Amino acid sequence: MNPPKSPAGEYVREPDPSPARRAELIAEVEQLPAVARAAVAGLSRERLDTKYRDWTVRQIVHHLADSHMNAFVRFRLALTEDTPTVKPYDESRWAELPDMTTADVELSLRLLEGLHARWAILLRGMSDADFRRSYQHPEYQKIYSLAEVLGDYAHHGRHHTGQIRWLRQAKGW
Repeated sequence: MNPPKSPAGEYVREPDPSPARRAELIAEVEQLPAVARAAVAGLSRERLDTKYRDWTVRQIVHHLADSHMNAFVRFRLALTEDTPTVKPYDESRWAELPDMTTADVELSLRLLEGLHARWAILLRGMSDADFRRSYQHPEYQKIYSLAEVLGDYAHHGRHHTGQIRWLRQAKGW
């Protein structure tokens, strides 16, 4: 059976979520480390090195940490500069680096715990005006508001933990 591209469902961007919806998305961001930890709980090295489409479970966990570190920095840049241009990176090439292919997932799970705790504090302290701040993404040649990308990253966590959960269910783990 071929794994679905989007086991968490197709993402529908929310360009201007209400304050109540933002609170839900912030809670989801805050809970991601626990959700990711539960998704990989008890998996052996062999199972962590099982592929879901292009990446192994191990690479998916490390990717979450890499991607969300970049997102956290992008939020901070947008909050302290006027529409900064962010630096894109090649996720596929990063996924092939030795720390992504061999490191214990516990390293990225702990990183996600600290990162997301800080990120949630930052997000909860932001005003409506702060959520309207934005950054320029040169790869997509688009300006994104922080309110918009909050939803993107909440879904990003849901998407990748959904991949791991799907694989566990399909393999009977």
